[in-house]
Amino acid sequence: MEPQTKTETLDIEGMTCASCAASVQKSLSRTPGVQRAVVNFATEKATVDYIPSQATSAMLKDAVVKAGFGIMERAPETSAAERSAEIDRQKAAAYQKLKRRFWVAAALALLIMPLSMLMLWPGMMTWIPMPVLNYVLLGLTLPVLLYSGREFYFSAWNGFKHRSANMDTLIAVGTGAAFLYSLATTLIPNFFRQHGLMPEVYYDTTATIIALILLGKMLEMRAKTQTSAAMKSLLGLQAKTARLVRPDGREVDVPIEQVQLGDLVVVRPGEKVATDGLIEEGHSAVDEAMLTGESLPVEKKAGDPVFGATLNKTGSFRFRVTKVGTETMLAQIVKMVEDAQGSRAPIQRLADRVSAIFVPTVVVIAILTFVLWFNLAPVESRLPLALVNFVAVLIIACPCALGLATPTAIMVSTGKGAENGVLIRNAEALEKAYQVNTVLLDKTGTITRGEPAVTDVVPAEGWQAAQLLPLVAAVERQSEHPLAEAVVRYAEAQPAPLLTATGFRAVEGKGAAASVNGQEVLIGNARLLEEAGVTLSPALRQQAEKLLTQAQTVLYLAVAGQAAGLLGVADTVRDTSAAAVQKLQALGIEVVMMTGDNPQTAAQVAAQVGIKRYFAEVLPQDKAAKVKQLQSEGRIVAMVGDGINDAPALAQADLGLAMGAGTDVAMEAAGITLMRSDLNGVVTAIALSRQTIRTIRQNLFFAFIYNTLGIPVAAGVLYPFFGLMLSPMLAAAAMALSSVSVLTNSLRLRSFSPAKS
Repeated sequence: MEPQTKTETLDIEGMTCASCAASVQKSLSRTPGVQRAVVNFATEKATVDYIPSQATSAMLKDAVVKAGFGIMERAPETSAAERSAEIDRQKAAAYQKLKRRFWVAAALALLIMPLSMLMLWPGMMTWIPMPVLNYVLLGLTLPVLLYSGREFYFSAWNGFKHRSANMDTLIAVGTGAAFLYSLATTLIPNFFRQHGLMPEVYYDTTATIIALILLGKMLEMRAKTQTSAAMKSLLGLQAKTARLVRPDGREVDVPIEQVQLGDLVVVRPGEKVATDGLIEEGHSAVDEAMLTGESLPVEKKAGDPVFGATLNKTGSFRFRVTKVGTETMLAQIVKMVEDAQGSRAPIQRLADRVSAIFVPTVVVIAILTFVLWFNLAPVESRLPLALVNFVAVLIIACPCALGLATPTAIMVSTGKGAENGVLIRNAEALEKAYQVNTVLLDKTGTITRGEPAVTDVVPAEGWQAAQLLPLVAAVERQSEHPLAEAVVRYAEAQPAPLLTATGFRAVEGKGAAASVNGQEVLIGNARLLEEAGVTLSPALRQQAEKLLTQAQTVLYLAVAGQAAGLLGVADTVRDTSAAAVQKLQALGIEVVMMTGDNPQTAAQVAAQVGIKRYFAEVLPQDKAAKVKQLQSEGRIVAMVGDGINDAPALAQADLGLAMGAGTDVAMEAAGITLMRSDLNGVVTAIALSRQTIRTIRQNLFFAFIYNTLGIPVAAGVLYPFFGLMLSPMLAAAAMALSSVSVLTNSLRLRSFSPAKS
């Protein structure tokens, strides 16, 4: 028996690039008892699965600290909304601090740059001696280093102590080398002259690089906050107060945190439903778009469930609280989206492997660049060339874009999916949806509504449907049979009078009988009428056979001992199923149906929605075998189902999609949950995944190409042929631009629309 694992999420402070995330992940993974650790640079979270008997929360935090990073403490009793608000406050404070650091660096760099240019006009040096100018530049640069750029140096030193390197290491070494060289030439210029070198300074390089990198970080932080916009909008939906009904009948408004299980809550028109529960009295239309993405309000009556944060539209009702806090539907959605945003797609493994060795490799390349230029360049220019190229390589190679490529796209797409009623459990499910080429649909409750409905009313000669329906509805209202519910629903939707039945009796296995308006009314199967001595006319027999060939259940009606008509009852196809199947086929996906019904019924339903291949008479225990059969044909299979008996097939499939109206077991086994009982959700999930994976591939391409081309250019490979050299300032600007371009590309996913898919 495998030991039980516990999952903990840690908020990490101080990560600046993908290499930081790799260092934290490595440190956590090496902790005894940790089964799996995933660190997400974009969300700044670590998700850790560990065995509680071997590891503790304190050990995990210690591993993060040992890697050189901090932990943002979470209060266990706080809600997701409170936790998010606190993190937002901390991030807002960090952003303001970053902004101040940038403006100090930018203002001083704007002074340093023109003063440095004075060296290009020797005549100016008669007015301002070079030593004096160098000391002025030093004085202006020190605040940039000690205030604006100090965190780069602290972080690099911290990483050095913990034997790790990150983006800050590259920045600190690059700008530090330029500053120390400039400091030496300022303090001891004669030493350089004695060795045949001009005592040149690079204070402008140091100050401008720090300013540009801070600008890039500001833009990056702003873009990052936009990637979690969907999560914030979900959290903001929750009601702040609830109107409780006290035992003495008084109604009082209380904060949502004080609502408890079993409380009776009043909801008036225009108010949000406070939490999850069951309606006890009243009826209304409730807007559940935040859960399902469905714009039309849902009619609610006594006995129906309601969910927190949905909007009551027309009527007033009272409901009994069944779930509060983290157990509510909204909290579960937020948790699922959080988990998905913190997960890691298989496509990121390449970026992870590169990030793990990236910084040390870049440092080695930078040192080699310095050595080669120092040895091969002309004596009079070798040190400046070696130093400039050394700094440029370190600066341009910062792996921010590489670390942001995948997680930012996943953050945006999972949030966008939640907005459209598609809950993606993890990034792996998102990537699997992209690969799917076959969708296997369970018939009942997926293609069809999963409940019987009256499809045909056939009155006998001398009768009209408007006369029959009130009579049979009066009888069926007293029955508990599912078919009786279908008859009552249909009758109540028609403009028919409400009649009362007396002397109701259920005839087991055959139907029911009662007296309505002094007439004996029978409704049931053919055997019920035969035993009552009621004979069907040839026309009614012919109509009954026709309905039976259409895979419908036939209810026979008799009034006052005479055959009065027939009702056809069937599990009807959802209005959107045929259109959704066509859309899937247009995406190049084969759609296959599976049902426990007979081949005749299966063929009828498949033809209705345009499915060519189907499996009939499939027993519940054999559903997973059908998935395996398709997989053995080399297909990547997505299984869509809603019931407990679908769970094994959902787990067996490459990707499981559970209808939101289905069972918890089915949803637990699925990688994606569709909050709306509509196959268009399958289309949305697959189209969203395709757009997301395309975006991730574009991001990774930009990141890899940027570093692949940028590092050799920064090292000076073009200089011997074209005389071109990359300034460290341009390298810093390019590095910032690469991160912002990746984030901007990911944010394009916010414009995804199911209607366009």
